[in-house]
Order: sequence, then C-alpha cells, then structure tokens
Amino acid sequence: MTERRPVRIANCSGFYGDRVAAAREVVEGGPIDVLTGDYLAELTMLILWKARQKDPDGGYAKTFLTQMEQVLGTCLDRGIRIVSNAGGLNPAGLTVKLHELAERLGLAPRIAYIRGDDIVGRIGELLAAGHDLANLDTGQPLRMAGVEPVTANAYLGAFGIAEALAAGADIVVCPRVTDASLTVGPAAWWHGWTRTDYDALAGAVVAGHVIECGPQATGGNHSWFHEITDRRYPGSPIAEVAADGSSVITKHSDTGGLVSPDTVIGQLLYEISGPDYAGPDVVAHFDTARVLQEAPQRVSITGVQGSPPPDTLKVALNYLGGYRNTMTLVLTGLDIEEKAAWAQEQLFGILGGREQFAETDVRLIRSDHLDASTNEQATAHLRITVKDPDAAKVGRRFSDATMELYLGGYPGFHTTTPPTPPSSYGVYWPALVPATLVAHEVVLPGGQIRRIDQPPKTEEVVTRTPPPVAAVAPGGPTRRVPLGRVCAARSGDKGGNANVGLWVTDARAYSWLRDHLTVDRFLELLPEAAGLTVNRYELPNLNALNFVVVGLLGAGVAASTRPDPQAKGLGEYIRSRHVDVPEALLRAGGA
Repeated sequence: MTERRPVRIANCSGFYGDRVAAAREVVEGGPIDVLTGDYLAELTMLILWKARQKDPDGGYAKTFLTQMEQVLGTCLDRGIRIVSNAGGLNPAGLTVKLHELAERLGLAPRIAYIRGDDIVGRIGELLAAGHDLANLDTGQPLRMAGVEPVTANAYLGAFGIAEALAAGADIVVCPRVTDASLTVGPAAWWHGWTRTDYDALAGAVVAGHVIECGPQATGGNHSWFHEITDRRYPGSPIAEVAADGSSVITKHSDTGGLVSPDTVIGQLLYEISGPDYAGPDVVAHFDTARVLQEAPQRVSITGVQGSPPPDTLKVALNYLGGYRNTMTLVLTGLDIEEKAAWAQEQLFGILGGREQFAETDVRLIRSDHLDASTNEQATAHLRITVKDPDAAKVGRRFSDATMELYLGGYPGFHTTTPPTPPSSYGVYWPALVPATLVAHEVVLPGGQIRRIDQPPKTEEVVTRTPPPVAAVAPGGPTRRVPLGRVCAARSGDKGGNANVGLWVTDARAYSWLRDHLTVDRFLELLPEAAGLTVNRYELPNLNALNFVVVGLLGAGVAASTRPDPQAKGLGEYIRSRHVDVPEALLRAGGA
C-alpha cells in the first residue's frame, strides 16, 4: 500500500466567539484537505445550556452556520471535508440547520453527526451503580456535594469522526469530543490508522493541541511578540500530519503572524498538566516531542510517543452555583488603604454584615502612582464581589447600597458602573466515568447508526521519565532582572486550576531554569498561591517547565472572582517578577 501524502488540516476557530472571517480566509487562502473548528470549552457548555433554556432547538454554536454560509460551496467544490464540535449540546439540531442552509444555497452535502457524550440524564443511574463522579481536583464525590448538574458531557475520541469521513461525510458535526480529536479523526481516516497505532495517534494529538486554539500557534499571545514582524492578524494554523504522526505546523502565505518553534512550544504548553496527556484514544507523551524550524513559517514536530489510553473518559459537569454581583469603587490620591477600609466598613454596615452573603471577595487593586501626572494615574480600584443562592441578596439591594456612599463616604467616591443586577454563575466539576458506559455513536448521512467500540486494553498507561539534561547551567555573576528577559510563558485554565508553562531557547538556559525555578521559588513569585498545591513538570525536549496551581481559580472560570478568571495573564505576570539570572545568559539573549 502506497503511503499517502500528509493531510493538510486547518483550524478556523479556537472558541465560541472567535473570528468569523477565519473560515473564509483559510479556505480561500490556499490548499487544505480538512477544515476544523473548535468552539467548546468548559464554560461554553454552560452558555449553550442557558441558550437551550430559551430555545429548546438551540444549544449549538450559531456562528458556525454563518461561516458555513460563506464557505460550504467552495469546500464542496474543492473536496474539503469539514469537522467541527459546533454541535455542542445539540449536534442533531445543528445538522438539521445545516441541511436547511444547504437547501437555501442549492447544495447537497453529506452530513454526519456524533452523539453519546451527553450523560446528564444518567447521573442518578451512574451514582446508584457506585460511580462516584468524584471531582478530579478535590476528590469530593458528587453525591456529597448536594448539587444537581445541568450539563454532563464525556470527552469522546477521534474514531467516530474517522468513521463518518470514511462513510463519505462532507461535514461531521461533533458534540463534546476532545479538542485534539478534531485533528486526530481526519488524520486517522486519511492514513488508515488503527486503534493501536499509538505513536501516530499521539503525534496527531500533539498537532491537534497546537492548532486547536487557532492563531495562538501563529503568533497570538506570544511572549516574544517583538519577533513578529508581520503584525497583521495571524493566519489560521495548518497541521500537515504525515502517516507516522509527525507533523509540520504552518499557515498560508501572505498572512500575518509567525510560525516558529517558540510560537508552537507556547501552544504545546497551553492548558496542560503533566507531560503524559491522557485522551480517549491514546496517552500522548508531550516530553517526547521534538520541535524544529524546518523552513520559514514551517515548524516540524517529530518523535512523539504514545501509549494506550486509560479505561475511563473525562466528564465535564456544570451545575448552577447561585448568583453574584460586583461593584468597583474608585479611590484616588492619598490614603488609599484607609479609604478602602472605610468603604468596606460602611458598605457592609449598611448591608447588615458580610455574613449576609454566602461568599464575599474584596480586592484592592493598586494602579495608583505617587505624585501622578494625570488624575487617572492616581487611582486605585476596590473590587467587591458578593455571592449567594438568593438572587435578591446580591442584586440591586447590594449594588444600590454602594450608592449610599456617594455623598457620605470617603473623599472622591465614585464607581466604574451604575448599580448592576445579579447574574447567575455556574460551577465546573471534572470527573471520570468508565469508558464502557458511554455509547459513542455516529449517525451517518443516510441515517445509519454505527457504534464506536472502545479501544483494546493491551497494557497499562506508561509514565515516561524525561531524558536527562546534558548541558550545564552557566555560573559566574548574576543580575537581578525580570524572569521574562530569559524565558517566555503561556498560561491558562483547566477548571479551577491554572497552568503556567515557561520555556527558554537552549539547553544551557533550560539547565539554569530547571535548577533555579523550584516550586518554592515559584511560590515566591506568585504570593497569591500561598497554601495551594503547585505541581511542577519538566519537559527538557522543549526546554520547558510547566507549573499547575491547583485551586487558584476556585470553582472554575464561571465562578471565579479573580480579576483574571482564566489565568490568561498569569504567565506574563510571572515573567515580570525579578530573579537573579546569570549574566552569561543575559548576554547570550541580548538583554
């Protein structure tokens, strides 16, 4: 059998709300074989649930329909397959809407959809059968929490997608599959991989992880943005996945941004925990990946090793946590801390005490300067958030109370907004469920239903030891500078946890970073993590460390009261902290 050329898979969306024009731009910008779009995150499932409460026929990413109106005809003409998780909570409903759209356009695509991820209606059955659905972060069994999930979706794998494509589907509508499955499925179909081609599957998982967030792989959110000379909006990433699972990350010519080892490594480190990245089809060992510049705007990823997947699937549950409200008070000039203390005393006195609320969070955000040259530069913010199961407690009763300080509070009182109503918030609950209890099914274009079997159990999951670091860290005098003078960072959220990936450009610098940046030193750089568990992982092939701060984001983005609830700026904050760096590294880096 002749080995097929690499399959060119382009991703046009990294979240629900991403650039709508990206689909048209990547389809028209050059040759691709598969167009993918990732629309789902833990928070998105809750957003889609709320949408479905208003419209039972909804529950999918509506922007996907807009994109398909722009590109469907071209994709059919060019034989470009389309794979997307825009189906969300209602893949069958989105399939109906796609057929209606195609009919209006005079087109006749073959559309398949995936189902079986949604297990919210089976929670009671699972608990009764002895499956605890314990929170992966806290260990608390779901039954002990006294909550009722409104969404519960298992992360399905890639072989349902591959089955649909093999059956001739032009479009595959997915619900909650893993983000990387949008790439792994087409690659498995294209190259004819089997369930035990672990290294190839792992390589495709890594490629899928790189392109799943769109332009974050092509220059977006890149610490060393000074390297990006083309400041136009970054082009969508393309993964050219070969038969052995190796890949080349690239983008269309004449598009903005940059594809370099650093932009790729940044995305590799995004929202991961340890280097053993478990999925429904394979465990991909990220510490085995090698990233090299192959040519301008072309970066190869090779050597990724895989091992059999666990016999469980991750489940993302969401439940309604209650209601919240936030008011931000502006403090100006002198005596900022005294003004903040007085404001809290007055406000909670009016409200009857902090104990009136299930939870309060008060943060004094100092952005003020002494002897400031402008009024704005002399201001700080007092951000007060209250939460409670009773909407009335945290509604206008709370926000109106802040207005009572207008004429009787600290000097210079004003707020950033008028009084605001309450808003409901959800809580994310990650858990595991035996894979055999989830019915992964594909509804093919003709209506035939095919069940996707679970992968064979051949051995236990293998945890690999990272290779040793041969380089020696430079000695000699040091200089106290921001950590970002020698390393880049990428940070993000995984439920209530935050990750910070830090990497450098060569083995000598990595040797220093590995030895210097212990967990204790990391905690010195991040005082707000005091008392929290921090896990540290080494990825020497990438010259990188990854830190996972357990619980920094509370119960997840929807419930977090942290000003940066998804930890998007956390890595840049760590880079701004001052450390003692060998001068030899600073000279090598031009700092």
